[in-house]
Amino acid sequence: MSANDPLTVRAIDEADHLAFIATQPSASFLQTPAWGRVKAEWRRESLGFFDGPDLVGTALVLYRQLPKLKRFLAYVPEGPVLDWSSEWAGSQLAQALVPLARHCKAAGAFGVRIGPPVVTARWSAQQVKDGIADESVARLTDLAPDERGPAGARVVAQLRELGWQQQLTEGGFSAGQPQYNFWVRLAGDDGAPLDEDAVLKTMNQQWRRNIKKAAKAGVEVSGTTGADEALAVLEEFHGLYVHTAERDHFTPRPLGYFRTMVEAMAAEAPDRIRLYTARHEGDLVAATIAVRVGRHAWYSYGASSTEKRDVRGSNAVQWQMMRDALAAGATVYDLRGITDTLDADDPHVGLIQFKVGTGGEAVEYAGEWDLPLNRALYKAFSLYMARR
Repeated sequence: MSANDPLTVRAIDEADHLAFIATQPSASFLQTPAWGRVKAEWRRESLGFFDGPDLVGTALVLYRQLPKLKRFLAYVPEGPVLDWSSEWAGSQLAQALVPLARHCKAAGAFGVRIGPPVVTARWSAQQVKDGIADESVARLTDLAPDERGPAGARVVAQLRELGWQQQLTEGGFSAGQPQYNFWVRLAGDDGAPLDEDAVLKTMNQQWRRNIKKAAKAGVEVSGTTGADEALAVLEEFHGLYVHTAERDHFTPRPLGYFRTMVEAMAAEAPDRIRLYTARHEGDLVAATIAVRVGRHAWYSYGASSTEKRDVRGSNAVQWQMMRDALAAGATVYDLRGITDTLDADDPHVGLIQFKVGTGGEAVEYAGEWDLPLNRALYKAFSLYMARR
């Protein structure tokens, strides 16, 4: 990219957007054109960042309308897709973000929200485990990270200088996407893919024992390919997902949401989304949804039965998802969000402990950042969201 000249930002068609995503080692599935179709209640736009004639970045922008006014929050979840690891991202962000804000303002936005996919810190599974056991540790940030990302620190500093405001809520979940995720690395420090035995060795003894127990008990795991296979098991997945929601006290998404998700994402790439089922003697004991873009694979949604928990279907299905991600060339298996709490009495700790058993790492992102374009309307929107 040019050293000082701003990039040009303009609308592009979805085919060009998708073609650019396909050239990247990884990009969030929330930045694919298909995700705009999943979020049908938001107006969507594909944008391109141009350095002269060259397309060097993209953004899926979702426009959320302010009640009773045709003014919008322009939301770029886990994006935009730029070369965030380069020196350019560490010193010249204004070249991309200023024209992005200008474009969104012209489209009627009163504010812009982005989520730079930049890692700022990492904690090993052992650190997280020790933190949960230590009564003096309440939050992940009470622990010195195993690694700090200098690129992330530079991006955060620039965002502040440019007037962007970080959005934080309790537990490390920002207004949209989680700031803390849990990853399992599927490649070594040199980028070479690990084999299955190496991934298994990173897991704790309980996880390895549960995987073996599931196999011995006869748990059978299968994954779908393409939309037709996924849709054929979708209602079964959703039934178990609703059961899980009732047991674990969260509000489930409707079946139609998942149908749209499958149809939109599978149409974009046949292997973008897969549904997995784990069965024991014909009974569905666990089911999950996996997504992959390039070398990054995500565990997106999961469900498990209250009965037959002793056959360890959840461990079995996770292990099959990791194996398939490895076979597809993924270097990261992402178990998505965790809270930042390490208080052993917090109800969220059980999920963290489940993920920690994989032997992966807790990863902190730069978080979500807002740039108010019309301060009065932005304040009104913030008050509206706070009341909700």
